[in-house]
Amino acid sequence: MTLRKSIFARLNNWFIFTLMTLVVLTIVIASTLLINFLRKEEVKRVDILVSALKFQQEVTTPSLEIQELILQIYSSNTTIPVIILDKDDVPIEHKNIPQEIGGDSKEIVALAKKMAKNYPPIELKFSNQNNQFVYYDNSRLLNNLRYSPYLLGFFILCYFLFSFWFLRTIKKTDEGYLWAGLAKETAHQIGTPLSSMIGWMEIMKLDNPDSEGVHEIEKDIERLRTISERFSKIGSVPELNDMNFNETVHENFTYLKTRISRKIDFSLQLPTYTILVPHNKILMSWVIENLVKNAVDAMKGEGVLSMSVFERNKNILIEVKDNGSGMTKRQAANAFKPGYSTKKRGWGLGLSLAKRVVKEYHNGDIKISQTEVGKGTTFRIMIRKA
Repeated sequence: MTLRKSIFARLNNWFIFTLMTLVVLTIVIASTLLINFLRKEEVKRVDILVSALKFQQEVTTPSLEIQELILQIYSSNTTIPVIILDKDDVPIEHKNIPQEIGGDSKEIVALAKKMAKNYPPIELKFSNQNNQFVYYDNSRLLNNLRYSPYLLGFFILCYFLFSFWFLRTIKKTDEGYLWAGLAKETAHQIGTPLSSMIGWMEIMKLDNPDSEGVHEIEKDIERLRTISERFSKIGSVPELNDMNFNETVHENFTYLKTRISRKIDFSLQLPTYTILVPHNKILMSWVIENLVKNAVDAMKGEGVLSMSVFERNKNILIEVKDNGSGMTKRQAANAFKPGYSTKKRGWGLGLSLAKRVVKEYHNGDIKISQTEVGKGTTFRIMIRKA
């Protein structure tokens, strides 16, 4: 079931990624084609207008039909700004220029020279040498479209940001399903020999029920059962059925205190009142155990280790503080990454799994609140209060 969900999730993510890519490409290509098409069409319209004006000047007595046709060609231009100057730069005709210019000849000429920077003027040559020059520019619509590259740039930037987020999401999703699959498989592999051990244990108890060795083995079997259950729960969405947080923390403290070095001064500070927090006791015990064991390793089996639980605003905070070797900034930044470990034989899985339990299953947070090389480290777990 988990593998099927993983495949569907990845297919869905790739579908969104492909769709966004096609959208961006379509917009870029369509905008480019549209701008080029409009520019060519406007140049064609100006060429037709110039040809009509030239024909009108060359024909001595044009017929009424020809005059009407030329007038229609000239009148049909309602968007492209056109200015006609004679050879002495005296305005002869203008159309579709800004109203604020009005009839000011100097401003009309200045505008015509500005138009010449975008398009060279078209010269109308006549036999009487009274040549004229037609200046033109892009229509307002085409000028507005010049901002489209900036809009496209912004859109593409958003697209790449989305792609970056998308690739990170795929990676995290794959890692999540990998962790879940690995955890379930581990629970399954442990469960098979564990069932056999429990059966043999019952047979040994029949022969010698009061044997100290039998009781010790029974404790180890119970411990293996707890570990198997932890892996089973982290491989699926656990139920947060436990509420008494004091009890969970105290049970862990009692259990761990008897199993760590006597050279470690291990203390616990709990509120005098009961803290109610929806949590999963098995998984939260795992988190606390990971932090305590990391602290013990950092102190090399000797030092001061304290665990405290307190409220702040609407959150419950758990702090595990040691006076061990501490961490560098680089080590602290990578501490929760899967596979990262400062130990020679470490797998780098404990803290990454603890983070998964706290953040994804309990909607909380876990971080290193304080660390200094040679002075120790403080881990802090934050869970929202019920």
